Amino acid sequence: MDTTEAVPRAPEPGVPAPEMAMMWLSSPALPVGGFSYSEGLEAAVDAGIVLDEAGALRWLRGQLQLVLARGELPAAARAHAAWRAGDLQALREVQSWVLATRESAELRLQSQQMGRSMLDWLARLLPGHALLERAARLGAAPCWPVGFALGACALELDARRCLQALGFAWLDNQVQAALRAVPLGQSSGQRLLHALSQDLPAAVEGALELRDRPAQWQSFSPMLAVLSARHETQYSRLFRS
Repeated sequence: MDTTEAVPRAPEPGVPAPEMAMMWLSSPALPVGGFSYSEGLEAAVDAGIVLDEAGALRWLRGQLQLVLARGELPAAARAHAAWRAGDLQALREVQSWVLATRESAELRLQSQQMGRSMLDWLARLLPGHALLERAARLGAAPCWPVGFALGACALELDARRCLQALGFAWLDNQVQAALRAVPLGQSSGQRLLHALSQDLPAAVEGALELRDRPAQWQSFSPMLAVLSARHETQYSRLFRS
């Protein structure tokens, strides 16, 4: 019986191993400005909907299951496949769907700004990468799910790792927003991370199943839309969304 282990293919120069790439993309230090957005959480605090740790858990779990798992993650999965295949039409369709489903000006601007910042970071990190030429042909800077998928492909992550990193990046940012906006202590933040990270694997697997079924993607979160619109004129705020 041959017990020789296959030697993993070495990554391209400048590209870290997959585990490191996942941590890199999901890090709050990634220069895309994610720390400046609460994605409606600050408005929920102001409205008295989220007042404590339990309320933050309910809010974030609902957002994960109703927004990310059914829309954002499947869109990123389809964009990941399209970047690899060089399918610009599919990329434009995903981009159009994501922007059309941002229900307030600030949510749309967030997706555009973070995607554009991801593209700028990649251009500095991996100048001349073939995927950057494809991005230039897209016609506009990618929105966030499309831009994140671009980053994952450039760092040679497969689709599952791409979605895991995207999901955890969102979760980590939202927990940090809760610490500042509710406010909560560090121990509460760790409990939130532990509880919600248990939901991520199922969300990722569900998104992969929906990747090629965009007619089944959903973006129906009316309370989030209302609160996001209110946040645009909120008197005092820490975050841009």
